[in-house]
Amino acid sequence: MKYIVTVWALLLALPLSAAPAGDPAQREAVQREVIQQGKAARAIRDAWEAKNPDHTERKLHIVYWTPKDREPAPRYQERLSKILEDIRGFYSREMDRLGFGTNSLQFDHASNGLIRIHVVHGSKPYASYDNKSGKEIRDECVPVLRQAGLEPDHETIVIFCNMSNWNPTTRTITQNSPYYAGGTINKGTAWQVDSPILDLDSLTEKENNVKDGQYGNISLGRYNSIFIGGIAHEVGHALSLPHCKARPDEEAAFGTALMGSGNRTYGTDRRGEGMGTFLTMAEGIRLAGHPMFSGNMKQTSVPASVQPTDLRIEPSGKGFRFSGTALADPPVYGIVAYMDPEGGNDYDATTATAVPDAAGRFVLDCQSFKANSPATLRITYLQANGVPSGSLSETPFRYPYLVKADGRADISAARALLQLTPLTKAVSTGDVAAANAFIAATTIQNDVELKRIATRLVDSLNTKRIAPAEIATGTKSIPLSDLKALTDVVGYGRPLRDRLPDARCLIISGGRLFEHGFYAHAVSKFEWQLDGSWKTLSGFAGLADGKDGSVQAIIEGDGRVLWQSAKLTPGPAAPFQVNLTGVKRLTLKINDAGDGKASDWGLWLEPVLTR
Repeated sequence: MKYIVTVWALLLALPLSAAPAGDPAQREAVQREVIQQGKAARAIRDAWEAKNPDHTERKLHIVYWTPKDREPAPRYQERLSKILEDIRGFYSREMDRLGFGTNSLQFDHASNGLIRIHVVHGSKPYASYDNKSGKEIRDECVPVLRQAGLEPDHETIVIFCNMSNWNPTTRTITQNSPYYAGGTINKGTAWQVDSPILDLDSLTEKENNVKDGQYGNISLGRYNSIFIGGIAHEVGHALSLPHCKARPDEEAAFGTALMGSGNRTYGTDRRGEGMGTFLTMAEGIRLAGHPMFSGNMKQTSVPASVQPTDLRIEPSGKGFRFSGTALADPPVYGIVAYMDPEGGNDYDATTATAVPDAAGRFVLDCQSFKANSPATLRITYLQANGVPSGSLSETPFRYPYLVKADGRADISAARALLQLTPLTKAVSTGDVAAANAFIAATTIQNDVELKRIATRLVDSLNTKRIAPAEIATGTKSIPLSDLKALTDVVGYGRPLRDRLPDARCLIISGGRLFEHGFYAHAVSKFEWQLDGSWKTLSGFAGLADGKDGSVQAIIEGDGRVLWQSAKLTPGPAAPFQVNLTGVKRLTLKINDAGDGKASDWGLWLEPVLTR
């Protein structure tokens, strides 16, 4: 692929000053690993692309949108051209460091050598727009882009919105602009904000403070770090990159990951205030397949088709190793693991990467976690046409786990999901014969934990239950899900015990695998007739993993509230132990928490009666 780059652009691609060095040994170790992966991934892609290539020159198209009652900010073309060329240089240097060559963002240039910027005047005044006006603003840009010969729904676009308010006398600035992005390898849009003080020449300024409405009293240089870095970050989203953060070893070596909080550290190295921003291998290996970086549109409309096999997850140090085989057409050139703690909007997801060998085999070494937190392992497979196995933030390959207080990962839930897949498929479809055949397999017979979970799953297909009155008097404790209920009503689907109503079946909450319990989607009610001889009921209440609802759990005895939870949201389940002395009517309820019952997959987890 041939690129046209001006001399000025090449100069801007060079660092303005030497970056503060990270830990030299750490830097060397991390760099050695990424360069090996980068070259191996590139070799797979190059070999595939060489057969019937579809060369193209994809460009990042720039729009300047301004409300009806505002003129563009002064020198917008000069300022934004310098900024965008600097960002192009950043991506180029980082991709080269990762072993993918210097291919980077490409732009249309006007006859004056600056980047071509399409100017669009809004149909309404400034007061009629705000930060939620992204779609409306884009819709106003579409006709102008089409008139210029572009098809916006098949391009990657950055829209600079003239929605800032700068007062040079008080040196205050606020903005009320859309500021987000999203995209795939075939299209994307990023919304940004322009201001008169957004200027690459001010990036090294340590003084001349401004008062920003969001970030407070900051130097002019820091203002530009945040908002120039914000452009680089949101362009990443428009190119299909999800959030992630640097692992500790990467951070010590190179600084802050662009798709973490690297938008706020862009250029801090030029002021001597930090190590600046960098691309992780997880970011670079995805960009390597994007047509703007690869220069190839071969089969980019072909959807992801990878179906990994032989998947395993095993302990390794405090973390784990995730391995398997990924064969597909187009071939898989890279695999990215996102270790994502609960909450944090994915910003705090650390990553691991691997490149498959000639047989498609790969191993991901997953370490560095947030202690005492449920988490999700997301695996993204990257095929040579650039298509990832999932959207910007979602993937079908998701595995929950739990990180303990000492930082050690409990992978019981992920391990069960992987090794019990044939059984959960049989149970979810009601295939009793297949379920029993799986139970008889020696691999399960030799694993006490998995056999116990598997036996419960198979037994969940048996609708017969014993009445509390039939329990032998010598029985000291019994799982509540073994007993026949007088009432079992749920707010969505049908009542289930010891499994969930989805293809995975397993009862997982807060990253933890539970052996038995009840699916109790709000609003739900379960009741049992007891004989007054039971002393306690203990267990947990929570939400099913992967559901973002909120519920409240209530336990009643003979119509009296014995325990009620606080508002339950995604995260660790709430433990309970209640006194049942003399209770003859036990009632378990799960209500919505006042915000509707959408995604309110409430669970009663391992509830046990004890005499």
